[in-house]
Amino acid sequence: MTSLVLGIDGGGTGTVALLADAGTGAILGRGEGGPSNIQGVGVEAALQSLDAAIDRAFASANRPRCTVAAVCLGLAGIDRQEGLEIIRGWAARIALADNVLVANDATLLLAAGTADGWGLAVIAGTGSIAFVKTPTGELGRCGGWGYLIGDEGSAYRIAVQGLRAACRAFDGIGTATSLTTGFVEAMNLNEPPDFIPAVYRGTWDRAAIAGLAPLVLEAAERGDFIAGQIVREEATELARTAAGAVRANALPTTNLPVALAGGVITLNENYRRLFLEALAECGIAPASVELVTDPALGAVVLARRALG
Repeated sequence: MTSLVLGIDGGGTGTVALLADAGTGAILGRGEGGPSNIQGVGVEAALQSLDAAIDRAFASANRPRCTVAAVCLGLAGIDRQEGLEIIRGWAARIALADNVLVANDATLLLAAGTADGWGLAVIAGTGSIAFVKTPTGELGRCGGWGYLIGDEGSAYRIAVQGLRAACRAFDGIGTATSLTTGFVEAMNLNEPPDFIPAVYRGTWDRAAIAGLAPLVLEAAERGDFIAGQIVREEATELARTAAGAVRANALPTTNLPVALAGGVITLNENYRRLFLEALAECGIAPASVELVTDPALGAVVLARRALG
C-alpha cells in the first residue's frame, strides 16, 4: 500500500517494527521480535525475528500484512556486502516493500537524535559501535567488532568482565567483590563453580549474559571497588571508540551533535556520566546529547525520505 511505510530496528537483543503513515509519519502499529543480528543468531533466526516483528506491527494496526511503499531496516551485523545482500534478497522474496533501504542500526540514531541528521551516534546495548556522518554526508564508524573481539563498553562486555572478576575473586587471586555472590544469586546457581555449566552448556547465551550488566552497574554505584573499576574502564573504552570515529572522519571536536542509544547508556545515568566525562578527556565536546530510546522512529524517518 502506497500510504504505508515500515521502520525496523534490529539488534542483538530484539527487533522493533513500526508501521507508519507515509504522509504524516504517524505510527499506526508496533511489533516486536527476537534478535535479528545475523552475526549473532544466524541468518534463519534473524529473518524469523524480522518476520515476526512485521507481522505484529500489522496486527497491532488491525491491518492485513501487505507490501508497503518503503521500508528502512536498520540492523546490527549487516555492514559487509554479504549481509546487505541477504537482507535485500529476503525483502524481495517476500515483497516487503516497493522501496527497500538497508542500513546499519546506528544510522537510525542520526535520523532520530540529531537536528540535521549528522554527527556522532553511539550505541551501547548488547553490543557497541560508534557511527558518524559528516555535514556533507560521508559515513564512518569505529568499533562494532562483535562480542568476541570487540564491543567495548557494551552490556555484554561489562557483564563478562564482572563474571571474570567474580571467578578470580573466588579463586583467591583477585580482589574480593560482591559480584561473586551477586552473580550466583542472579543466575539462580548454588555456588561459583556452577558458572561453568551455566555459561558453557546452559541457557546463558550472549543476550542473557548481557542482561546481567545492571548487576555490575548497581554494584559500582554501591561502592564495590572491582565493579566500579570495570564500569569506569568500559566507559572509557567506549569514549575512546567514539573519539576515534570522530577524528578518523574529520568531524568537528567541538559543538558536535551526539545521539546515544542502547540500554546501558540510556538507562544508567552514572554510566552515561562516566562516558561523557571520558569523551571530554578525549577532547570531544558535544553541542547536544540526545537519548534515543526508540531508534525505530529514525527508521520511519528514513523510510519516508526514501519516497522523496
